[in-house]
Amino acid sequence: MLNMPPPAPSPTARPRTTSTRSRVAGGAAVLALATLLGSAALPASLNLPTAAAAENPSGNRVLTIDSDAAGPEISPTQYGIFYEDINQAADGGLYAELIRNRSFEFSRVDHSSFNSMTAWDIAQRGGSEGTATVVDDAQRLNEMNRNYLSLNLTKTAVNGGTAIRNTGFSGGQAYEAGKSYNYSVFARTTAPEGTPLSVNLENAAGDVLGTTAVTVKGDGWAKYTAQVTATASTTSGRLTTIATGTGELKLDMISLFPQDTFMGRENGLRQDLAQKVADLDPGFLRFPGGCVTNTGGTYGAYTEANGFPRDRVYQWKETIGPVESRPANKNFWGYNQTYGLGYMEYFEYAEDMKSEPLPVVSVGLTACGQENYASDADVDRYVQDTLDLIEFANGGIDTVWGAKRAELGHPEPFNLKYIGLGNEEGYAKYFENFPKFRDAITAKHPEIKIIGTSGAISSGQWFDDLWDYSREQKMDMVDEHYYNDPEWFLRNTTRYDSYDRNDPKVFLGEYASKGNGVNNALAEAAYMTGLERNADVVQMASYAPLLAAEGHTQWTPDMIFFDNGKSWTTPNYDVQKLFMNNVGNSVVPSKITAAPVVQTPMTGKVGLSTWLTSAAYDDVSVTAADGTVLMTDDFSNGTDQWTGNGNGNWAVADGAYVQGSTTTENTMITAGDSSWNNYTFETKATKLAGAEGFLVGFGVEGNDDYYWWNLGGFNNTRSLVEKATGGTKTNVLEKNTRIVTGQSYDIKVEVTGRTANLYLDGELWGTINEEAVDPVYQVVTQDDATGDTVVKVVNAAPYSAKVDVKVGGGLKVAAEASVTTLVGTSPTNMNQSETVFAAASNAFTYQFEPSSVTFLRLKSATDVPEPTETPAPSESPDPTTSPEPSDVGSTPAPTPSAGGTPPGAGTPAGTKTAASSSAGDNSRDDNLAQTGTTAAALAWLAGGLALAGLGIVVIGRRRASRHQ
Repeated sequence: MLNMPPPAPSPTARPRTTSTRSRVAGGAAVLALATLLGSAALPASLNLPTAAAAENPSGNRVLTIDSDAAGPEISPTQYGIFYEDINQAADGGLYAELIRNRSFEFSRVDHSSFNSMTAWDIAQRGGSEGTATVVDDAQRLNEMNRNYLSLNLTKTAVNGGTAIRNTGFSGGQAYEAGKSYNYSVFARTTAPEGTPLSVNLENAAGDVLGTTAVTVKGDGWAKYTAQVTATASTTSGRLTTIATGTGELKLDMISLFPQDTFMGRENGLRQDLAQKVADLDPGFLRFPGGCVTNTGGTYGAYTEANGFPRDRVYQWKETIGPVESRPANKNFWGYNQTYGLGYMEYFEYAEDMKSEPLPVVSVGLTACGQENYASDADVDRYVQDTLDLIEFANGGIDTVWGAKRAELGHPEPFNLKYIGLGNEEGYAKYFENFPKFRDAITAKHPEIKIIGTSGAISSGQWFDDLWDYSREQKMDMVDEHYYNDPEWFLRNTTRYDSYDRNDPKVFLGEYASKGNGVNNALAEAAYMTGLERNADVVQMASYAPLLAAEGHTQWTPDMIFFDNGKSWTTPNYDVQKLFMNNVGNSVVPSKITAAPVVQTPMTGKVGLSTWLTSAAYDDVSVTAADGTVLMTDDFSNGTDQWTGNGNGNWAVADGAYVQGSTTTENTMITAGDSSWNNYTFETKATKLAGAEGFLVGFGVEGNDDYYWWNLGGFNNTRSLVEKATGGTKTNVLEKNTRIVTGQSYDIKVEVTGRTANLYLDGELWGTINEEAVDPVYQVVTQDDATGDTVVKVVNAAPYSAKVDVKVGGGLKVAAEASVTTLVGTSPTNMNQSETVFAAASNAFTYQFEPSSVTFLRLKSATDVPEPTETPAPSESPDPTTSPEPSDVGSTPAPTPSAGGTPPGAGTPAGTKTAASSSAGDNSRDDNLAQTGTTAAALAWLAGGLALAGLGIVVIGRRRASRHQ
């Protein structure tokens, strides 16, 4: 989950080796921006790809499909979900419990602002008297649940009492009028006659919205339950328990669950969130993380001998059994985790969704920026725990852990097939510990597929070393994680084309394009065509993170957002759902001819910078391709050619330009002209002190838009070329170069067109290729259940694209094809429509809408009767020119070759239109919502949607009220 710097090399680290897996794919679909309905101009991108295809007589792209050829089989686990308790996704999120800090276990260890009374208020009503104290003593509920609340009741007034109110998560509990809720509490009392409890659902003002009562009897812990129905709705609810009488009342595990949980399970999941996830139809559920899996201050169990540690590495056995016996723990992301949502609930959720469970376990070392190692004894215990986990999932009821599963209500096995060993590790200890787990598992459970890790980046030495190790260890699968900008995904749709088919298979366990805009979703959709095309290599893939509580996020982007009363989806969700609901069983070989793309050269100034490092630069020169000297500077005549960003301490010293601070980040100074292109930039650099090395900029268009060669970055553990777009940086190329303090380096960057060659001390260090590519992407799959051939096309351009579809082989295509189209209508919203295209054949033309994802289901004419009427031919619109924003107000609908409708003339002949709807519960941009027209939204989209390298584009703000 966490893109942290890779671990520094250890003296015992494995030798570094060279791998062909690190590579830079060429091309990008980089699109222009204009204005939003007359509002302020948005930043413009470079290299708008043209739709013209001069090599084709019709000027259209050509998609050829071989219906007889055999492509890769697609695994039922091709797409799934990755769940991690990040962004408060468990307590207050997917886990339906409405009470925060129900067992008074919150601690400053969890968060500096927490204490045992966090989320609780005490009030004396009607003049009643008493005190409230959180106690940790031998009278506790059990050893795992250390704290309880003691109320010493000394006086109860008429119609009064001592009230304890819980504020819930995110401003309150959500109650819905007419819905019932299950209340429970563990309690004991010293009052011989018992202690009456009034249980109220209240709003923030104290108005009662529902009430029930229980009476606590006896001075021994017992569980009391009741049901209460809300008479009104609120999202600022407060569960209030009012005690009357006298004596000492002890309370613990005060709980309130909606009766309406997912699948009606006790201790269950929040209905709307769990259903949105289930609607994706995931092939697998990976849990419980992520960094939650392998972080913490200690590997010890929650025992007295270990001092009951509250910052432990995740241990699955602590998360099963009665919830009141599950010990609380610090969450890596900065809050408390109750483990109410534990391994039993994960397995049941996977079962309910008909998904394969995929647990990930620690292998005895932390990651995600931590470096803690388990003792040999703890490693042995974790190995045994992993074996016990497999037995818990699959063992018969005559086994120890199979019997435990049956005791918890599930005698049938869960049929576990996969297990992940580790998450983003890379220290030498990983290479030492991994075989202990692998050998133990394969010896006892050879049927279990073992998944290793490749770190948290998409390329580089860390990635290569872990992949080489995975090959050596003959792992079944390797878990790749990367988060890059949309442009990277558009460039790298062919990433897996060149992977060795004999290598371990790929589990793409975490990926996302750094934003929740339509531009991000389209880039991810384009990338997914490459995942499916390489289904023989990539056999599992999951977007991450899955869930996020609004206002409580530690990571962005996320797929599904929620607050305490509602949830809503994103364009990323729409794309994932469309692909996951239409996976298919095999790939049908296909090929599309790309349209020629106009290439404009990489332009910009040159720059020098440092990061937490003092360095000296000298002998700067920039020379044009024809030999013209654009600038030179040996700093003997001052520094007038350079402009700084206000950071750092730059001064001429000993004939060089020196940045003296070792505590300042990004001290960029720039020189030259923003129109410079096709040049050679040279300088001499020396590191004087500090943590890192040099930052050498080229193609610098502004403070937030540039390339830089980061030599000795990330605490001098990595060297890479990064591209910054709108302030968001993406790794373009990475090598294992480190910078030596006091050594002088000759640095040269040759910029030619849209490529750059980088030289270090006269040796070619690397090359980046930033050439644009055609923005139309495709894959074709076969759906055995329906017999359909599914043509999946992503048009990432803000203009329509005509494609001549030619189906060869034995399939005779029926005239009617069902069409599902996702199209962007604002920066953060996509609408989905279902239509019937009535002019399909073995050779037809289809016009794909701007900024769209389209699934065409071609049927066999032998299975589907031909239509009784053939649409009359008419002239199709010409999509070969990129329209101005005003030209796209009425977007051409899909157009058959035999007939069509000019732009703006409504639905073309050959297309039967079904009702369209919002694809998901997406937020809609305020500005667009005010227009009230799809045409205006599409005009915005064509003129204002940044698709590549600009990160998320947000106009206005996310609306407070969203579609439910």
